[in-house]
Amino acid sequence: MAKARNKKGRSLWWRVHSWAGLKLAIFMTFVLATGTLAVFAHEIDWLVTPAMRASPQDGPRASWGALAAAATKAEPHGRLQTLYAPIDPWFTVEAWVDMGKGAPRRVYIDPWTGEVTGTHGWANVHRFLRQAHRHLMLPTKIGIPLVSSLALLLLASLVTGIVTYKKWWRGFFRLPRGGDARRLSGDLHRLGGLWSLWFVTLIALTGVWYLVETLGGNAAVPKLAKVETPLPAPTGAALDRLIAAARRVRPGLDIREIRFTEDNGIVLLGQDRAWLVRDRANGLTMDPADGQVLTALDGGDLDVHQRISEMADPLHFGTFGGLATKVIWFLFGTVLTGMSVTGVIIYAKRLERAERHQRTAGRIAWAGMGAWAYVCTALVILALLLTPGAIGGAS
Repeated sequence: MAKARNKKGRSLWWRVHSWAGLKLAIFMTFVLATGTLAVFAHEIDWLVTPAMRASPQDGPRASWGALAAAATKAEPHGRLQTLYAPIDPWFTVEAWVDMGKGAPRRVYIDPWTGEVTGTHGWANVHRFLRQAHRHLMLPTKIGIPLVSSLALLLLASLVTGIVTYKKWWRGFFRLPRGGDARRLSGDLHRLGGLWSLWFVTLIALTGVWYLVETLGGNAAVPKLAKVETPLPAPTGAALDRLIAAARRVRPGLDIREIRFTEDNGIVLLGQDRAWLVRDRANGLTMDPADGQVLTALDGGDLDVHQRISEMADPLHFGTFGGLATKVIWFLFGTVLTGMSVTGVIIYAKRLERAERHQRTAGRIAWAGMGAWAYVCTALVILALLLTPGAIGGAS
């Protein structure tokens, strides 16, 4: 009797696992695939955009002032908006210039020579992958909750997968068997699931956090003091003097981003003593008129709520450890995406055999998804159709 109840319980868990992995498989696979590729989105842009490439040198780098001056000279009719430090030594500095209408224009500058290597419009691989993965090119109030809700399905799949896999802890080194597609896909699905337990948990929990934020649970953002008199963005020696003053106040601040704002003056953001936070958690805002520090931001002073918020992105995309963690996140993201596909194959092959091949596995999978297949396909197609308008802008 107990044995029958256990079998019935596992059957229920399996049905939940099957539903979570099958019905929204098209949507889930698209979101997982774009998220996996987004880990290396900047690197993909680097490959397809020669102007983003720099040759590392032994000499000193150009000053922030020289870089700002170069960006302003390259686009004299625009307003310098932001400067970004190179992601890696072989990347250029990237400047965003507000052209007054539409999206900013990108200016790439060699970090050693201070020479402009090229300019580019707003649309690129990074923008596509980020916006497709984050909110399907839809308005963020609609798209972010829609995508983030998949985290609940991931958690359901995680729990039900563990429950239905008897003595799962023994399967970490069980090699996939050959023979047929059903057996191979099943073994790969289970093996990938075991080794990526930590990763699925991490992605699901950060996804739930994004959902919480969109539903009103976002952490408080520090308010920045305003300047009395807005001034044009300082460049050259004027900016270098501000940077020198900032370093005297915060010698440990590794400046990764400089924002040139009209309301808050010069905003210097980067990394300091707090670990696993976004660049925006650490920084200084300065009045360009006299170099006075208006606001100081320190990731070490964040409360628990704010710290969770700042940790979410580095953990979700694996950017906190540079290239090494990005490789790990990409590999496990690929495994997770593959599991979404193999789960559908397992379902289809099981029924294909039961039906004695009266229908193909593809038709069985589509039928099994039901109306959700059309809804998910429509969402993916809609995201692609909205792409030109969503990531376009200044050319």
